[in-house]
Amino acid sequence: MIAGVLLGLAVLSEVAATASLRAAVDGSRRWYILVVGGYLTAFSLFAASLSAGMPLGVGYGIWAASGVAITAVLAKFLFKEALTPLMSLGIVLIIGGVVLVEVGSATAHVALG
Repeated sequence: MIAGVLLGLAVLSEVAATASLRAAVDGSRRWYILVVGGYLTAFSLFAASLSAGMPLGVGYGIWAASGVAITAVLAKFLFKEALTPLMSLGIVLIIGGVVLVEVGSATAHVALG
């Protein structure tokens, strides 16, 4: 449970850092403070989630897929970037792949049990 919460916070920190990076490139350099802080926080929280028992493949898959999906949607609204049906399908396929990795991990854990 705690590993999942830490991972969720890592994802949110990474997405905030990535959005801040875009804001820094487009505007004020002060956003770079949030970029550095957000990425440091994200990696620290991801490491903590691994320490709390999150399997690496599952955790990284969830982190990457969630980051891609949330960032793409946020970019559409915050920065007026495109989010086409084909891009949306890609996000769905990424999420499906992460689900398969998680199910495979749980199956492997039971088999090794």
